[in-house]
Amino acid sequence: MIDIQNLRVDFDRVTALDSVQMRAGTGEVLGLVGPNGAGKTTLFKAILGLIEPSAGSVLVGGIDVALHPDDARRVIGFMPDFSPLYEQLTVNEFMELFAKSYCIPSAQRAPAINEKLELVGLTEKRQAFLKGLSRGMRQRLMLAKTLLPEPAVLLLDEPASGLDPQGRILLKDIILGLKSTKRTIVISSHILSEMSEFCTGIAVLEKGRVVVQGRIDEVAAAMLGQARIELRYLNMSDGARDVLRNAEGCKVLADLDKNMSIELAGGDEGAARLLSTLIAAGAVISSFARTTAGIEDIYRKIAPKELS
Repeated sequence: MIDIQNLRVDFDRVTALDSVQMRAGTGEVLGLVGPNGAGKTTLFKAILGLIEPSAGSVLVGGIDVALHPDDARRVIGFMPDFSPLYEQLTVNEFMELFAKSYCIPSAQRAPAINEKLELVGLTEKRQAFLKGLSRGMRQRLMLAKTLLPEPAVLLLDEPASGLDPQGRILLKDIILGLKSTKRTIVISSHILSEMSEFCTGIAVLEKGRVVVQGRIDEVAAAMLGQARIELRYLNMSDGARDVLRNAEGCKVLADLDKNMSIELAGGDEGAARLLSTLIAAGAVISSFARTTAGIEDIYRKIAPKELS
């Protein structure tokens, strides 16, 4: 749904984006991560057609954004980090205003508004003035407004900013629900651990370049190589500890209160082999599970190298 080829954006003598290649397909939730100043907001503006590329192309749903920006924007919903609001309006009036702006037929406006306010948990606030809403409520209202025209592509810039823990749980559930509707979603966020719960892919942007992109599991396998195993034991014999010390590709990362974290090469076969060897050596193990690497693990691996 989003296809970016050799995109470059120059501002005077500064290159904000350089040779960016990025794809996000239908039904994909792509996590866009990188330090401040990496070019994430500039990339969003290029996708929206708000800035003119110096080179390269951006296609959204097969539409060339540079040639047909209005057509492209009709399929895109964008939620910025700090969203402007008309504070003298009530929640319902704000939604009505944008429902009219999106040319939603009058008979469909009330049902659409009700559905989106319920989705973001703001039904009871529909008569509240915007000036009295918390930062988290404002974020949820902007998401409801963004979803009104049912965009096929969603660009969310720090959507969890200002949300309390309950709000973040609700946001995660909303995104998981949107994921099932076959939309293309690109999310920029600094909360990397939470992004792993709903993102299918990752793109790491550093100094205006995409340094890695792909499915999270594929990138993790390529970048990290070794799996993480969380092990809980009732007894760890001296013989079992010798196994851990001498096993090829095995490293004990932590061992506290009968909970052990292990880094291990060899995939599922290596994990199965280690478990059987530990039991044979006298270990009494109550749980043994491989953990799935997430966006935060990948970024920790990449960031030190790229920032040095």
